[in-house]
Amino acid sequence: MRGRDKLLETVDGTPLLLRQTRRALTLGLPVLVTLPNETDMRAASLKPALAGLDTRAVPDAASGISASLRVAAHWAMEQGMDGLMIVLPDMPDLTAEDMQAVAALHADHPREVIRATDAQGRFGHPTLLPARLLPALITLGGDTGAREVIARETVRPCPLDGPRATLDLDTPEAWAAWRAAKG
Repeated sequence: MRGRDKLLETVDGTPLLLRQTRRALTLGLPVLVTLPNETDMRAASLKPALAGLDTRAVPDAASGISASLRVAAHWAMEQGMDGLMIVLPDMPDLTAEDMQAVAALHADHPREVIRATDAQGRFGHPTLLPARLLPALITLGGDTGAREVIARETVRPCPLDGPRATLDLDTPEAWAAWRAAKG
């Protein structure tokens, strides 16, 4: 992003991370936002956007996304939750209704992995892992997310319209094109 933080990009006048967190909160379920260690400069810039929300520092965030998953899995187990929905905040088209669709499918199939798919059937996010897989998340390392855990499972797709489940914006050019398309 050439010095810009994609999670602080504004969409409808709101930083993306806060916007997506607010959408998740509409589900009425506990929501946790994982952030780099408080001494990290990025965390310092993100924290004000999340004032008053449940956040947890990820001490070893530099080791990759697995660090956030480990923190989230511990949190979900502490809460006694029946699953953990992973919502990546850099997906600006993902709606609260999309998250609700994944949660509803989980309610019908609580022991299965639920993954959103785009209109072409490609897996994306959100992904909801049942509680029985939370201990496996705690053992993850590196920057590959939960792939290694999910690879051993049958995955139930949750189809979403268009590219919402797979569209993430990682460059200033991608952001500019997305904004231009939105008009």
